[in-house]
Amino acid sequence: MDLGGITLGWREAVIALIVLVGAYMLFVLLRMRHLRKPSLQPEASSETREPAATSAVLPAETPPTDPRVDDAWEATPPGLAEELLRNGLEQEILMLREEVDAMRGELAALRDDMQQELAQMRASQTVSPIYGDAVQMAAAGYDPAAIAERCGIARAEAELVVALAKNQEH
Repeated sequence: MDLGGITLGWREAVIALIVLVGAYMLFVLLRMRHLRKPSLQPEASSETREPAATSAVLPAETPPTDPRVDDAWEATPPGLAEELLRNGLEQEILMLREEVDAMRGELAALRDDMQQELAQMRASQTVSPIYGDAVQMAAAGYDPAAIAERCGIARAEAELVVALAKNQEH
């Protein structure tokens, strides 16, 4: 964006946004500090007040309380809060157990994958480098004909590699 010879891009817009957010945070902190400070004017004690000032300000009438509401509060069972807390904790424990079970399943799947990869690595390390690809293909489940064709080895050698790979898996 070009404004009168001043080019503004994304970088300048992000910097301006950061400055605005910082200014807003400073404003909020100052407001919070102002609210936290005790008032500087000491309240007048009841002895120093003038009677005319207190008679001029009448307290607002409080509405009559409904006795049915008070009875409803008194009728609540005393263990309700503990019961609600216990129910909430039980639900959270159930959710956590479900998450742990899901994680255990994922961990078991990862363990199986790691064991397969480890078996493939061991098979490739025990065989001559010439037959490394053939061993990996055999561990992956290819048949001897496909291994012989792709790796350029004799079918008998490919069958031997497949037998070796199967033997190492067990």
